[in-house]
Amino acid sequence: MSDVIYPRSPREQMDGWCYLPRFIDKIRLHLAGQLHPDYQPNFAHAGFDARWLEAAGLKAEDFIALVKGTITDGQVFDWVRQHVHRSSEEKAKFNQWLLNRGREENDPALRERLRQRKAESSLSHRDDIQTFVDYIDADEKRR
Repeated sequence: MSDVIYPRSPREQMDGWCYLPRFIDKIRLHLAGQLHPDYQPNFAHAGFDARWLEAAGLKAEDFIALVKGTITDGQVFDWVRQHVHRSSEEKAKFNQWLLNRGREENDPALRERLRQRKAESSLSHRDDIQTFVDYIDADEKRR
């Protein structure tokens, strides 16, 4: 596989959830056998995938099966709206956590991991990359 098909930005939202459109893209790419190997280690069971599932109260296998049985994002949106009962405040708390992950000054190990990721991607010079979401968007050539 030579060309990476990038999933949507973690910033994109569906039903008030950041990251959900990206996770749907990753699932669809996985099901089609086109999810790049770089995304495989965290797929559905670690990283932001797992944190979104936890926040939504869903199991990876169940959500993957749901996406597999749909054709459009609208169908997934309708299902999430009907079955994932989280308040606007809970969604906002998750979104805030996601969008600021890596900025935590009280977690030097996390800051170091972000610094390492930037270095591995030749992005060390980018002072505007302050969070993992910033890093993802830069690494996937959106910013």
